[in-house]
Amino acid sequence: MKENTQSKKILIVDDEPDIIEFLQYNLKKEGFSVVSANDGNQAITVAEKEKPDLIILDIMMPEMDGVETCRLLRSRQEFASIPVAFLTARDEDFSQIAALDVGGDDYITKPIKPRVLISRIQALLRRVARSIDPDLEEITLHDLRIDKNKVLVFKKDQAIELPRKEFEILWLLASRPGRVFTREEIFDKIWGTDVIVGNRTIDVHIRKLRERIGDDYIKTVKGIGYKFDF
Repeated sequence: MKENTQSKKILIVDDEPDIIEFLQYNLKKEGFSVVSANDGNQAITVAEKEKPDLIILDIMMPEMDGVETCRLLRSRQEFASIPVAFLTARDEDFSQIAALDVGGDDYITKPIKPRVLISRIQALLRRVARSIDPDLEEITLHDLRIDKNKVLVFKKDQAIELPRKEFEILWLLASRPGRVFTREEIFDKIWGTDVIVGNRTIDVHIRKLRERIGDDYIKTVKGIGYKFDF
């Protein structure tokens, strides 16, 4: 079933015209509105004008690469929450870490099948819609139901009580499934910048969460942090 994409605008940033043409064709076929830019500087100008709902960003570009472009976008309030998907031929660990560290939401390696790309984009847009909903009180993913008001997790209708911090970590990760949260982000959002905790504190909370809800939901992304699988 095709999702309602007609109101969603996507900015493609790539210095290869063939890639832009390929992406434009497949995205427009799915009902997305598409704009494009050929380099990082142009991407910022187009983003200011067009206010895209999602940005697909190449890493290797002349003048300003994708990582630096993402860093500049994230430094500005109007672009802080726009999902950014890196699409690149580079699959080295250090490139992925750099991309996610500056605020990338997904890292997609070329070549990719059009249907897979569309699925990843739709998942990113659903994540954002969920995370910015101020009235969101419940998240249902897989066989888990997470009730914010009751501070309870239900697994196949069996209630699981969690300590407050563990619940807050689970809610944070589940609010944007598939999105990698660094340990630093988790520190900041759960404990706040005035509280200093070590990496082991996060790891212990994650281990206890897995013991209570199972090992299949929260994934470790080596060298970066954690994500809720989707």
